[in-house]
Amino acid sequence: MLAADGPPADAALLEVRGLRRRFGGVVALDGLDLDVAAGTITALIGPNGAGKTTAFQCISGVLPADGGSVAFAGRDVTRLRPDRITRAGLVRSFQIARGIPRLSVLENLMLYAPGQPGEGVAAALLGRGREAEESAREAAVAVAGRLGLLRLGNAPAASLSGGQKKLLELGRALMARPRMILLDEPVAGVNPTLAEEIAAHLRALRDEGMTFLVVEHHMDLVARLCDPVVVMAEGRVLAQGKFAELAADPAVQEAYMGRRQWR
Repeated sequence: MLAADGPPADAALLEVRGLRRRFGGVVALDGLDLDVAAGTITALIGPNGAGKTTAFQCISGVLPADGGSVAFAGRDVTRLRPDRITRAGLVRSFQIARGIPRLSVLENLMLYAPGQPGEGVAAALLGRGREAEESAREAAVAVAGRLGLLRLGNAPAASLSGGQKKLLELGRALMARPRMILLDEPVAGVNPTLAEEIAAHLRALRDEGMTFLVVEHHMDLVARLCDPVVVMAEGRVLAQGKFAELAADPAVQEAYMGRRQWR
């Protein structure tokens, strides 16, 4: 399921330098510098408006940056289209699952098999050769089985719970055989039991060599799951390190407007 071996652990798989983005008079990214080491679950946290979502959009190619650079696995991907960045092994998930509600879980996963021409149902499910379709279905079954979704494989995505849709979104990313996933709030709105299940999947994938950059507001989960933690404020990195150290940092506490944000 995982892509070919990447750089050794502790090497910078993702390197962001001087990333800038404005929306009219609003500076969303103000020279963002960020490294994500291979084989880590790195958290990107910060108060609302810190620039986390814009960073994800620029890194994944959804939004063009006004300046700066993004390198992935030693390759400059700053100006590549999102589909080419995905093919390079850097995949983004979304806070709101992007599955097609009327399609089954397995069909939704098949849409994101490598080499897909797009999300059109006809192109994805009918416009391929039998061998390619069987290969995509086998991969979808494997991903669904890994994430505990196989029993729901023929159920429409619309019937899934919020947590199950989060698992489907993770599965969508895994179907692309990534080396790294940008995870946008993977447990937002998920019950505690399923949130722990999602965390367990991320740990297992990390142990197999997958790399994650995670935006998450669930601080208890960040404390238990992520190392290192990067704190953003006003479009740039404010601090980074272990969660316990950052929680005691006065500058970080001020950015979050009080200690209660860390509880």
